[in-house]
Amino acid sequence: MSIVAIVTSLLLLMFLAYRGISVLLLAPLMACLAVLLSGDAAFLLPIYTDTFMRALGNYVIQFFPLFLLGALFGQLMADSGAAQSIANGIVKKLGTHHVVLTVVMACAVLTYGGVSLFVVAFAIYPISRELFRSANVPKRLIPASIALGSFTFTMTALPGTPSIQNAIPIPYYETNSFAAPGLGIIAGLIMLGLGTFYLQSRVKKAASKGEGYGQHTEREAVANEEQEQAPTSLPLWLALIPIIMVIGLNALFTYGVFPALDLSFISEEFENVSPSGQSGLWAILIALLSASAWLIITRWKHWLDLKESVNKGCLGSLLPIFNTASEVGYGAVIASLAGFAIIRDAVLTASPGNPLISEAMAMSVLAGITGSSSGGLSIALETLGSEYMAMAQQAGISPELMHRVATLAAGGMDTLPHSGAVITLLAICGLTHRQSYGNVAMVTIALPIIALISVITLGTLFGSF
Repeated sequence: MSIVAIVTSLLLLMFLAYRGISVLLLAPLMACLAVLLSGDAAFLLPIYTDTFMRALGNYVIQFFPLFLLGALFGQLMADSGAAQSIANGIVKKLGTHHVVLTVVMACAVLTYGGVSLFVVAFAIYPISRELFRSANVPKRLIPASIALGSFTFTMTALPGTPSIQNAIPIPYYETNSFAAPGLGIIAGLIMLGLGTFYLQSRVKKAASKGEGYGQHTEREAVANEEQEQAPTSLPLWLALIPIIMVIGLNALFTYGVFPALDLSFISEEFENVSPSGQSGLWAILIALLSASAWLIITRWKHWLDLKESVNKGCLGSLLPIFNTASEVGYGAVIASLAGFAIIRDAVLTASPGNPLISEAMAMSVLAGITGSSSGGLSIALETLGSEYMAMAQQAGISPELMHRVATLAAGGMDTLPHSGAVITLLAICGLTHRQSYGNVAMVTIALPIIALISVITLGTLFGSF
């Protein structure tokens, strides 16, 4: 009955999330349902107040600074005009003859530099719309182009990316955001190359059938009625500095500053803090904070409303962090049920000789169920992280390789139709699942899985590099 309870609650979670009900409410309700169906009704209240809320609180304690500074930096990039200037600069460089590649690269530069994928989608969509219309390329391909540049290789593969997905494994494996850089670059090139090739083939097929941009005026107006126009007078070189700062300072503190310091005194003062497990997060936080400060200071006389930008950015971090934390709380409750032990053992023994495959399966399944790469990754590592670390040590597998496989796996099945990111992206573009989801799924699910298989194969044969 416990397994039936878990499966039932998971299916309802997927279905109701797809229907648009907030995870903030769904997660505790579905957790309570699983407890009731498991026959543990007597423990319902303590499971909620202790198991669910403790896991939620621990996640917020660990990752809220990253969500906060990431959202703030993204908002400052948007409102300063830096994001728009970078997008416009790439458009001028690549021109309108390669509209798909132009959109993909504009999104990639911004997301790799630390700008939230939702901010990027809002910033790039108006440019994409004009590019696709002028080139007479179907509008239905815009979401897939934005998703390829925002939801794939810059989120999970490229070394040093400040995405939350790349940061979550750090404390569990005591790694950093540059884990397995060579394998990450290979995975990124696979996703970028195959994704661009696929979308270009869709463009050619549409042209051969005489399909143009299409008529979407009414839906575009609805999708963009709340968009605000940001200043676009920021020079491109100045707009790129914060992006360079995020990547550069992250690398500097990860490989230069922190390794050169003796941080043992921290563990003596704070028993629960391991510098080797936290320095990777600290590096990202310092980079985002420094880049945000640079934007504020250098654009001091040009802000339309700095206080509003800062407040909006800070408040914008609350929903994502609590959505993900609620999913982590849900996962903790599921992990406490008797049926989960059977499921866990089945996953852990799925590939006895290679924990990489077992880890990839767990991350993919949970990311698919929750419709969130960060949510699935957090649940999997919270419940199985210590087991995977032990399995990796026994098999002689590098923690860096476990880190990279975990992030890549979480970035595959996370964009099923009920994914919040997919639903938001389609709403921004004013399109429906029927019009655009097939192409989105190809570049965000099928191709990342190919990249994941490639990394597991190379990592198994040659180890981490």
